[in-house]
Amino acid sequence: MVPLARPTHHLQLRPASRPPPPPGRSPPARAARPRLLHRRSSIRAQPPRAEAGETETTSAAAATSSSVLSFLCPLLKFFGGGDPSQERNDIVEVTTSSLSSLARLPWGSTVAASSVESVSPTETAPTLQLYEFEACPFCRRVREAMTELDLSAEVYPCPKGSLRHRDVVRKIGGKEQFPLLVDASTGVTMYESGDIVKYLIRQYGQGKSLSVGLLESTIFTGWVPTLLRAGRGMTMWSKAGAVPAEKLELFSFENNTYARFVREALCELELPYVLKNVGEGSLKMDSLLRVAGSKQVPYLVDPNTGFQSGDHKKVLSYLFQQYSVAS
Repeated sequence: MVPLARPTHHLQLRPASRPPPPPGRSPPARAARPRLLHRRSSIRAQPPRAEAGETETTSAAAATSSSVLSFLCPLLKFFGGGDPSQERNDIVEVTTSSLSSLARLPWGSTVAASSVESVSPTETAPTLQLYEFEACPFCRRVREAMTELDLSAEVYPCPKGSLRHRDVVRKIGGKEQFPLLVDASTGVTMYESGDIVKYLIRQYGQGKSLSVGLLESTIFTGWVPTLLRAGRGMTMWSKAGAVPAEKLELFSFENNTYARFVREALCELELPYVLKNVGEGSLKMDSLLRVAGSKQVPYLVDPNTGFQSGDHKKVLSYLFQQYSVAS
């Protein structure tokens, strides 16, 4: 009897092809219409579920990256040797940093070409504040973009074991995740390196187009400098803790072999500094020439003591002596 009822049900869905029902009887098929419409509306409601799935995937990827870094921290620290303030093997240091730069070419070296006329920058304090740590691949992605967009920023290093800046990140954003960007001029605060880069392009790009593959390449080669440098710029130095009254200033560009050494030290010492990116084609090159007398980077200026130098070895020695807790 069930098979016989099915064809009757389907015929009742097309009342135009059937004679009128006898008086006093209601067509049984009309009750089925709302159910069919309801089924169709359920199908239309499926796209939001797909978006939710994408969000879950993104969150899972972020959690995986965080877990990988948590695993790498002690491992790389073990293989990277002991006290970062001690004299280093110059051949090993330069070789690993040069290979790191090679792995990230061409990103973070040259200011991107603009489709509009460039305006000379004014000597004003940067409104961008970046909470990050040197060894983080996703923080590196943002610093590369800042070099190509010719942007300066206040950098607040947040090495593992941080005494100050990680606590600030939790208070600002509610979680300990890096990088974190704060734009004082617009009131914007955001996590997620990809979102940060897109925001910087939209807000400060001035028609610039970043090097092809900068965002996508981080997943594949963004880890290479972290591994080759054995976790330098990842963990806070045991004798760090001195807090300068004024922020230090560093002329640099992200993919420079020697500037990397100085940024690593600043991170290990948790020293806040003003990062003045001067990649090839930077409009701030004249400012570097006035201060340093050349276009070579890195160049560090410490307004607290008057120290200035473009020799990375002297800079490293100075930083670890001046800003150790003992000092």
